[in-house]
Amino acid sequence: MALWGGRFSSGPDAAFKQFNDSLPFDYQLAEQDIVGSIAWAGALQQVNVLSEQEHQELVAALNALLESVQQDIAAVANAGYEDIHSYVEAKLIEQVGDLAKKLHTGRSRNDQVATDFRLWSRQCAEQLLAALGSLKSAFVNLAERELGTILPGYTHLQRAQPVLFSHWCMAYVEMLERDESRLQDALIRLNVCPLGSGALAGTAYPIDRETLATNLGFSHASRNSLDAVSDRDFVVELLSCASISMMHLSRFAEDLIFYNSGEAAFIELADNVTSGSSLMPQKKNPDALELIRGKTGRVFGAFSAMMMTLKALPLAYNKDMQEDKEGLFDAMPTWLACIHMAEACIKGLKVNAQTTRKAAQGGHANATELADYLVAKGIPFREGHHIVGQLVQIAIAEGKNLEQLSLESFQQVCSVITDDVYPVLELDAGIAARQALGGTSVTQVEQAVRAAKKKQQILVRDANLDDVDAIAGLIQHWAKVGENLPRAKSDMIHSINEFAVTVVDGKITGCASLYIYDTGLAEIRSLGVDPQTHVKGQGMQLVQYLLIKARRLALNRVIVLTRVPGFFTKQGFSYCTKDTLPEKVMKDCDLCLRKDHCDEVAMEFLLKAAKSTVIPCKFVA
Repeated sequence: MALWGGRFSSGPDAAFKQFNDSLPFDYQLAEQDIVGSIAWAGALQQVNVLSEQEHQELVAALNALLESVQQDIAAVANAGYEDIHSYVEAKLIEQVGDLAKKLHTGRSRNDQVATDFRLWSRQCAEQLLAALGSLKSAFVNLAERELGTILPGYTHLQRAQPVLFSHWCMAYVEMLERDESRLQDALIRLNVCPLGSGALAGTAYPIDRETLATNLGFSHASRNSLDAVSDRDFVVELLSCASISMMHLSRFAEDLIFYNSGEAAFIELADNVTSGSSLMPQKKNPDALELIRGKTGRVFGAFSAMMMTLKALPLAYNKDMQEDKEGLFDAMPTWLACIHMAEACIKGLKVNAQTTRKAAQGGHANATELADYLVAKGIPFREGHHIVGQLVQIAIAEGKNLEQLSLESFQQVCSVITDDVYPVLELDAGIAARQALGGTSVTQVEQAVRAAKKKQQILVRDANLDDVDAIAGLIQHWAKVGENLPRAKSDMIHSINEFAVTVVDGKITGCASLYIYDTGLAEIRSLGVDPQTHVKGQGMQLVQYLLIKARRLALNRVIVLTRVPGFFTKQGFSYCTKDTLPEKVMKDCDLCLRKDHCDEVAMEFLLKAAKSTVIPCKFVA
């Protein structure tokens, strides 16, 4: 059944139907199409297009269909319909007859598919955030386990300077954190509801689109119907996130493939991520890593294809946009599978510490230490660099490492060198010298591991309606002890988009909200953390999260009224006077019973003036 047949005197031929139909791949949107249809049925009932009885009958049929497709979604692909929308409507007609035909009132497949695709993408992005967090944990655990292991560091694939193996691990943690933050940003922008935009001009029915958006878990409704039905920026962003992250995973794979080679023998991969040769029984091939490296090109290809598809499309919807799905449907599961496989490789990794240490001692990797030694003796670095180069030539000629040269050989080139050079050239001394922030000393790497483990314990995210009871409990607790103003549960429901929460071990343990006044001033309110939690730093992460959100919203100033100014001073806030806050004073302070003997201090954060003071918050899944 096509949804557009009335204009045509004959149907499409078989070749065109096969070319045109999208059900063989957009069947993956079945659940999202049904969920969106349930929400739309509610919106139609609110504007009296559907009676209460009709609404109940449709929702019951849609829920039954949802249960059916969840049991065997793959069967939908071969049902023979043009697309997932045709399939859902046909199945509804089978259950409730002509009533099903009323469901499409006021909407188009254009806004319908845009909504379905965003719902699918949001769910997929949340799964990927969880996977990235799990992979980060695996790297951090490996770093902690191998803290004393020394590895040769490379530039140009030549041995350069020794580093801790843990430092190598934490380099990938940094990359993964950027992958997380990019995906979190993309998730914010994609979480906009296009439903109710119609084909391109909007709907003619007085639908409450903001309520519709909230019911589907979106942050808000789209603002322009033309843009809403033709926007696929979220697909491009997700493919960009996937491509950058896959590039990181490919670099990781290449490192381990080299470390695992017989020539390096720094590590040994577990049997569960390797395979053998059909001819050579001795082989143990790093196939999992090679496939990660190979699949990277596949994801890059999907990103390039999507950019080419969109680059010259006029507004609004064009059939070219049907090509938006297959690339993302392939790229996102591929990315997810590669993350899981990378984690499996890390968890089963065995490091050959004696081999890595021996390799780190070769290649004159302590040459920089020798140059720094000469600088300490008063020789300019550029001259010291030349002297060390000469000494390396001597060491190569004698078949020795630098630390094996005699004092006579050293002094032949530079007379200021004495016996005190030998401790400087020891491998562990070179590692220990790298004490600056971000360096490879044991102290610095230990601090990085501790910081990463602490962040792993706390997830900071936007609140949703499922969190209301937990938020209410936290606010009620702190209101009873006089630290926060009480708030009605209904108020929390209506303002859920203002809230952020922290999650520890799957439980909501902290909350805060960002309230925006009509003038553009914003206030951090209802900040509270479960007093029973053992995980510290949640309040700081909530404040930083809301400051980043405020910056995205182009706000200039965020205020707080607090009895703990020291806490906010550490977050970059400064003192201000209440008479500079007319919005706050008029809205809340004049109604407060303690206004004449208030002990709260007013503080402010000037976003545009303090860009360099905001510490980016790392989001953990």
